[in-house]
Amino acid sequence: MLLRSSGWRRRDFFKAVAAIAAKWALPLHGQAPPAPGHFVDATEQLGIRFRQQASPTAKKYLPETMGSGVALFDYDNDGRLDVFLANGAPITDPTPKGTIPKKDGPKYWNRLYHQKPDGAFEDVTEKAGLSGYGYSTGVAAGDYDNDGFEDLYVAGYGRGTLYHNNGDGTFTDVTETAGVAGSGWMTSAAWVDYDRDGRLDLIVARYMQWDFDDIVCRDANGNRSYCHPDLFKPESVLLFHNDGGGKFTEVSHRAGIDKPGKGLGVAIADYDRDGWMDILIANDAIQQYLFHNKGDGTFEEVGMASGIGFDGSGKSFSGMGVDFSDYNNDGWPDIVITDLAHQRYALFTNLKDGTFDYSTSVLGLAPITLMHSGWGVRFIDYDNDGWKDLLIVQSHVMDIIEMSEPGLRYRESPSLLHNEQGKKFVDVSAASGNVFHQQWAARGMAIGDIDNDGRLDAVVTSNDGPAWVLLNKTETSNHWSTLKLEGVKSNRDAIGAQVRILTSEGEQFATVTTTGSYQSSSDKRLHFGLGSADLIREIEIRWPSGIRQILTNQKADAILTVTEPVGNDKTNR
Repeated sequence: MLLRSSGWRRRDFFKAVAAIAAKWALPLHGQAPPAPGHFVDATEQLGIRFRQQASPTAKKYLPETMGSGVALFDYDNDGRLDVFLANGAPITDPTPKGTIPKKDGPKYWNRLYHQKPDGAFEDVTEKAGLSGYGYSTGVAAGDYDNDGFEDLYVAGYGRGTLYHNNGDGTFTDVTETAGVAGSGWMTSAAWVDYDRDGRLDLIVARYMQWDFDDIVCRDANGNRSYCHPDLFKPESVLLFHNDGGGKFTEVSHRAGIDKPGKGLGVAIADYDRDGWMDILIANDAIQQYLFHNKGDGTFEEVGMASGIGFDGSGKSFSGMGVDFSDYNNDGWPDIVITDLAHQRYALFTNLKDGTFDYSTSVLGLAPITLMHSGWGVRFIDYDNDGWKDLLIVQSHVMDIIEMSEPGLRYRESPSLLHNEQGKKFVDVSAASGNVFHQQWAARGMAIGDIDNDGRLDAVVTSNDGPAWVLLNKTETSNHWSTLKLEGVKSNRDAIGAQVRILTSEGEQFATVTTTGSYQSSSDKRLHFGLGSADLIREIEIRWPSGIRQILTNQKADAILTVTEPVGNDKTNR
């Protein structure tokens, strides 16, 4: 990650004052402060006992800093979300060049926690066959064979693993027969039907060309430190086309998506609303990539042309976590990318003409994020007021950053930013529960309604530390709706489906996806906060197959399952 120092200047003083006001959600110009959230750490109560093993060494090998991801998905179709946590593997000190670390005991296992009817979780890793292979990083959940059961792809250093869900509570490693082992340092992964053939394809971001060796890096004080990514060559994204029959073909070059980068975060959306899913890659310390889907099986990288390649000053930044969603309810997906302290998180507003505006300052994110380093991030409507807020987990990458920059911290608190009707974001963290006062080395984050109470919850991972289950207990009278889409002609998960809802309070838009954040996979169900509206006047679904479906007069405060129509009647009233 790119680290920059900055001196104390007059404008920094005013930024600091603004940051304090935002942190404590102080009213400005007589406005009432936004309603805070209320998130509760329920990890111990729910039976999640996990610790990610980074295997830190005196050599300070870079994989030790990056953490592992988490997935929220319903693997047994009982209507309750389960939790999968990726884990590291032992690294020796020193480690010979060319080594691919492998798990050598339960301490390093990936873990699957099944949610029981009472809401508590039980560890079913061994029974499920998901203990894992090596140093696991990212995870992506998706039903690649359309059999109705969610499968898992677990990225890792040197090898990825595809687990087929057998439908009986167990999984089978089908990596070799499927042809998706990959290579290199793989990070975030995503499922998407990029060619709309009804089968989910697989995108795997790779960080850079790195190997265990004797490179020694030191900070400004001469202390041994993790090396800067500039010292290593970039690596390209992998794209595996789903050929059916459990087989995939690596088509990165053929599809034009093999531009070398330093990918950490992946997200998908149809940014120009042409009906084809585009791919966003958060790159570390170089230009950000946006791959435009040309609709013929190929992509064109348009990051610079679209305005999302660099920040508002034309500078590169350390892209880590990412989300690709419509924050201002205008029907066009926007972008948020987290990065390192002194860089400010990047929020790009979709201008509806194929380009984006760098809106970090105008939306109030500059003073809020100036001194923070972010990883997992998602747009979530935590208070169900109909506007997508921001939940961000944070930590610096350098574990000794305090020694060189006393104003920064390695462990940081998460942040909750309230969306003021698309006009600005206000930091309500301090008033939103004790979890926002905890100091974590956070990395991955998955979002979903764990207890099905109509409020979005989160699971957060940390580097060489525990995972946390954060239940949303925000008190609100606002209504909500959760949509579970089931494809028929489209892929079974309906990933890539675009949904518009209309209520008495206006329109909202969302895309079905499990990807985004950092190395993590979220609930595929769509969640909408409805504000005071207790009825959804219209739901319009544009399925990946091209089918358009409309439902009318749907009640609020319920989980609604919608199956893709196969006949001529595509309007349900």
